[in-house]
Amino acid sequence: MEVTMAEKETKMSEAKLQKAAQIEEIKEKIGKCGAFVVVDYKGISVADDTKLRSDFRKNDVEYRVLKNRLVLRALNELGIAGFDGHLEGPTAIAFAYGDPLAAAKVVSENAKTVKALEVKCGLMDGAYIDAATVEKLAAIPSKEVLLAQLLGLLQSPISGFARAIQQIAEKNQ
Repeated sequence: MEVTMAEKETKMSEAKLQKAAQIEEIKEKIGKCGAFVVVDYKGISVADDTKLRSDFRKNDVEYRVLKNRLVLRALNELGIAGFDGHLEGPTAIAFAYGDPLAAAKVVSENAKTVKALEVKCGLMDGAYIDAATVEKLAAIPSKEVLLAQLLGLLQSPISGFARAIQQIAEKNQ
């Protein structure tokens, strides 16, 4: 069975349309997320990948394996630069929709036990960030922990003052 030139063109245009739709989908994800982390997952076991995906779901992070070329085109169309050398080889992207640091924290935490998992780079506030910056962001405590620390700092002088007054009162009795 011979394929005619018109059929070839139709198939090619369908493929181009699918790629254009995928690029638009990637651009939409980038627009919706607060940040994302680009990860090299080469050599990760199925069990480790399953745990990683579960951790991502718990933290409102979408983890997808996407074609490097399409991601690069989407980033270029959005005017975001710096990813050229990093989108090579097996690449997955973790899009953080809630807490912008969630993707970095989950990847960093899992990379401690899964040696095959490696951070390549990321995006925060519409700008490229390198792997070292992603690791630094992952080390920042969560919002809840920071609020608890702030509350402790605010309560410390008041409680110290209250203890001092109590000791003076006890001494005077």
